[in-house]
Amino acid sequence: MNPSQRNNVHVSGVGSQPMLFAHGFGCDQNMWRHVAPAFEQQYKVVMFDHVGHGRSEVSAFDREKYATLDGYATDVLEICHELNLQRVIFVGHSVSAMIGILAAAREPERFEKLILIGPSPRYVNDESYHGGFKKEDIEGLLDFLDSNHLGWSSTMAPVIVGNPDRPELGQELTNSFCRTDPEIAKHFARVTFLSDNREDLSRVSIPSLVLQCSQDVIAPQSVGEFVHQNLRNSKLILMKATGHCPNLSAPEETVAEMKAFLAT
Repeated sequence: MNPSQRNNVHVSGVGSQPMLFAHGFGCDQNMWRHVAPAFEQQYKVVMFDHVGHGRSEVSAFDREKYATLDGYATDVLEICHELNLQRVIFVGHSVSAMIGILAAAREPERFEKLILIGPSPRYVNDESYHGGFKKEDIEGLLDFLDSNHLGWSSTMAPVIVGNPDRPELGQELTNSFCRTDPEIAKHFARVTFLSDNREDLSRVSIPSLVLQCSQDVIAPQSVGEFVHQNLRNSKLILMKATGHCPNLSAPEETVAEMKAFLAT
């Protein structure tokens, strides 16, 4: 099975330089539908689903391979190899921001710029580092997910997306979570929320944009500032958008900040 089949890769756009969009936990490439089309006139837009999400090939899931985020970074690089993508502009939301960091650290010559939306190298607080969660809080969330996937999805999705005045956004994320294979979701959640990629930030010097939303319960402002301070050659933008999913809640602002960065 080739990477395009495994990860349900779709290519659009009339440009030659590739923009590779990577979705966050419990989502799929459809989450970029309000953002990606804005770049199709200038770039070669490449979208895919992580294994176990969207219309990816679930049979390709390997618990050992995906025991860390490195397995997902390998998939990103294999997609790049198969399509011969060079000078890649990588756009990663949430956990995929760190997946992009890992991929760029391994093959820096393949990437031209990174756009990291709501990145977090570690979700658990640690001494002077504020990741947003106590370890017991994360364990509680993971235990809840293990025992009740649908209940966890309907409870957590509205909190993650924020914007309580727009309940349709929370419902969309809930539906996306519920479509994800439950066993893979449980596994990916533990890999995501217990990861620690803080030291990997210093391995990357590619020009990077960090888009930080306000009132983000998953990746608070202190985390965005940490990423910016530890990622060489990065720019931090504090967005007006609230919550953790500006690709859904504030696509116009997201596109505008991305285009401003790409124009520099």
